[in-house]
Amino acid sequence: MYKLKVLTLILIFIVSLAFSAAAVTQEKVAEPNSDSNDLILTIVYDNNPYEKGLETRWGFSCYVAGTEKTILFDVGGEGSVVLTNMKKLGIDPKTVDIMVLSHVHYDHIGGLSDFITVNPEVTVYMPKSLPQSVKDSVTKAGAKLVEVQKPMKICKDVYSTGELGSFIKEQSLIIKTSKGLVVITGCAHPGIVNIVKKAKETHKTDVYLALGGFHLCWMNAWQIGGIVRGLKEQSVKKVAPCHCSGDLARKHFERAYGKDFILSGAGKKIAIEDAF
Repeated sequence: MYKLKVLTLILIFIVSLAFSAAAVTQEKVAEPNSDSNDLILTIVYDNNPYEKGLETRWGFSCYVAGTEKTILFDVGGEGSVVLTNMKKLGIDPKTVDIMVLSHVHYDHIGGLSDFITVNPEVTVYMPKSLPQSVKDSVTKAGAKLVEVQKPMKICKDVYSTGELGSFIKEQSLIIKTSKGLVVITGCAHPGIVNIVKKAKETHKTDVYLALGGFHLCWMNAWQIGGIVRGLKEQSVKKVAPCHCSGDLARKHFERAYGKDFILSGAGKKIAIEDAF
């Protein structure tokens, strides 16, 4: 009888292990892959902390997966930091097909040379207004350069706003999804509300998510309140302000958007299911 009980317990243990293994396998299969219709946005460089163990620096970079081409939007100010963070997040820099640079400031393009040394096969979309020296650094490394001035298609469902603004010209990224537009900004120097309006006018669709630097960290509460109302009036569903948005602005957005506010920083991953 004792032996029978022991054998029964062993059998139960083996069966439980089998179910655990099956559960793990099922979980792995459910992870986003090349056949998925999900859009995965991962902030790989930011001055706001989020994922423990990642380095934070002033600047911004976002890894975009799930679109026809894998995209890196901006590349931060230090190449070593963006590459180290990508490694810690399990992201291979060589999976990046396209890099989109928002504007001239170093904290968005400083990591360019280090990155294209690792992945010289990348195609770089940069504002036409950027200095020739930046353009030369791309072509000399063997990477392909595309200069952007007007709104243009980058790949299926992905577009550039074209250069917006006057003193500091900047392009933002637009991704068309089943839920609406996703707008990713570097610093939003032309104004986050203006960028959203431009995206809506061009693509005749509401904005589901606005993500990135909103350039509000130097504004007071009254000014920030106006921006929050402006995005609400433009029917922006969700917001994920980071980088130069500032803590005060993030608090205001969180208060106004509630569950549709996404706290973001280095390492934050935003998954939009069935986006395409």
